Amino acid sequence: MIANPILLQKKYSRVIECFAKLQGISLDAALEFFYHSEVYQLIRDGVSDMHCMSDAYLAEELKQEYTEKMPDTREKGE
Repeated sequence: MIANPILLQKKYSRVIECFAKLQGISLDAALEFFYHSEVYQLIRDGVSDMHCMSDAYLAEELKQEYTEKMPDTREKGE
């Protein structure tokens, strides 16, 4: 299913804000990570209707990906 691009942009901003708060990082850092993440690619490509998932769920998925890709943050989150 292809989502409306304008609605997706709003979804992205909410997810990025939620992820930044959850991870305790700046919005700029969250934005940069988001647009290079697998989660973003899945949402953008319409895989498994990821855009239909809640903002909190997607932020949690980003948090898991962030922890895997950023080794120095593993100790912080545990």
